[in-house]
Amino acid sequence: MQPILASRRSFIGTGGLLSAAAVALLAGRESLAQGSAADPARDVSILNTALALEHEAINAYQLGAGSGLLQKPVLDLAVQFQGHHKAHRDALAAAIQKLGGRPVEAMKLQDYARALDADQLRSQADVLGLAARLELGATNAYLGVIPAFSQRELGQVAGRLAADETMHYTVLANALGRPLPAPALSFGA
Repeated sequence: MQPILASRRSFIGTGGLLSAAAVALLAGRESLAQGSAADPARDVSILNTALALEHEAINAYQLGAGSGLLQKPVLDLAVQFQGHHKAHRDALAAAIQKLGGRPVEAMKLQDYARALDADQLRSQADVLGLAARLELGATNAYLGVIPAFSQRELGQVAGRLAADETMHYTVLANALGRPLPAPALSFGA
């Protein structure tokens, strides 16, 4: 699981460099994007890192759903969360294309299975634990991007993505019987 953690750290570390134009494209605000100075190659690289994380989440939920370990209504919830990640993927891919880049492709499902140690999943709790770890990482990655923006509306996009990830994490943690984080400001640090 080391390469996945490294890519999350890379996203957090470089996310502050994402231009206002790239985020404006994610928000569907092309007029804002046209008025912003941008480094398209850097933005494409950062957005592709985010896209790779979304591919990972989609495939992690696919592995969980296909494992036979999830019972209803948890299975339905996993499919719903996977749908959210597909929407994130589509928004990121569209922004990359509008910047003239080529969206990174998803790996094969078996590559994600190997990277995520899916063969170690033995119970519904194991699947939920994996999903919770990935969602928490995504929450922190997206929150790491927000401070780069001087315009609130641009930071809103990253905030909305982080909010989805935080919701996913919170629901999964609750399903695992974990308590809510005790300290305030527990995400994004």
